[in-house]
Amino acid sequence: MALTFHWFLPTQGDGRGIVGGGHGVDVDSAWRAREPTVGYLAQVARAAEQFGFEGVLTPTGAWCEDAWLTTATLVEATERLKFLVAFRPGLLSPTLAAQMAATFQWLSGGRLLLNVVTGGEGAEQRAHGDFLDKDARYARTDEFLRVVRRLWSGQTVDFTGHHISVEGARLHRPPDPRPPLYFGGSSPAALRVAAARVDTYLTWGEPPPAVADKIDRVAALAAKRGRTLDYGIRLHVITRDTAAEAWADAERLLSRVDDATVRSVQQGLAASESEGQRRMSELHGGSRDRLEVHPNLWAGIGLVRGGAGTALVGSHREVADRIEEYHRLGLGEFVLSGYPHLEEAYRFGEGVLPILRERGLWNPPSALPAAAPAVPLADSDRDPAPAAT
Repeated sequence: MALTFHWFLPTQGDGRGIVGGGHGVDVDSAWRAREPTVGYLAQVARAAEQFGFEGVLTPTGAWCEDAWLTTATLVEATERLKFLVAFRPGLLSPTLAAQMAATFQWLSGGRLLLNVVTGGEGAEQRAHGDFLDKDARYARTDEFLRVVRRLWSGQTVDFTGHHISVEGARLHRPPDPRPPLYFGGSSPAALRVAAARVDTYLTWGEPPPAVADKIDRVAALAAKRGRTLDYGIRLHVITRDTAAEAWADAERLLSRVDDATVRSVQQGLAASESEGQRRMSELHGGSRDRLEVHPNLWAGIGLVRGGAGTALVGSHREVADRIEEYHRLGLGEFVLSGYPHLEEAYRFGEGVLPILRERGLWNPPSALPAAAPAVPLADSDRDPAPAAT
């Protein structure tokens, strides 16, 4: 299984410090020296394309720019790069979402990937007019994806669920290729949705034993449905010519953040409803001590940022070693980022990717966009009326 790498579009802004956001934590504007202009984001996207990243993840939330609109502006600034667009089911109809994705595929030449974000924070969802609790949001996501997948297959859909209902829904042009569906979440409800509906399950960067356990649980649930998934991981990277340089830069990032800021951020994250966020916070416990939670896996980012809170820190060869370690667990896709995103894309692209290529683990993508493999609909996707979940 060859490795696939994605970079990150910092649509919340960028800088030489940790620019955070999400899960109840506001963006730290103190280090946001670079606004997310089209010009700057295009620089990041072109750097990712130049070095052979498959795509770029674009986040969703009130703390950043809209992912659909941002990526649409960058299609013409790139040639091959795909866009892993994060979106929230329930904030728009499944028919509209399916149409938007189909249009993006048509106009971009098949360069859309979709990251399904159910929404782990009730307060943020309520700000969007969504008042369902967490379990109900996952149940709605399941229904939403059933409708979307059937629309993409060219069906006319009548569907009546607990949260989603459509009548006579169809697309005048189904997407070709169908956008692959990525999905993350650590709660039991999230794992069930992943096993049933998506193509690639993403986890945040926990130590390898914890990641292996999570993959095993998702794989077992998927096997019961006769399905197999691909697996990926979301990490930051601080990679340098030497380990000493990398760890010095990690310490530099945290040295700019005072203890009061860490306490404030951790207080906000403690109220999170997200199981994944809880697991991230447990890695550091709110303390600057013992942040290397596995060789070269550093939990310092999570002290001041919600969501993905760990980084691979070390020399280029050490970072490549850790990627290979995760790869042995069954992970094939790596969604990476670093501060600043432009410079760190160059460091990873020039330092780590050549090592992985030498080891036969990675090859640059072809110049032309590759079609997503055809994935047949599961029987449950074909049912016109789902059972209650």
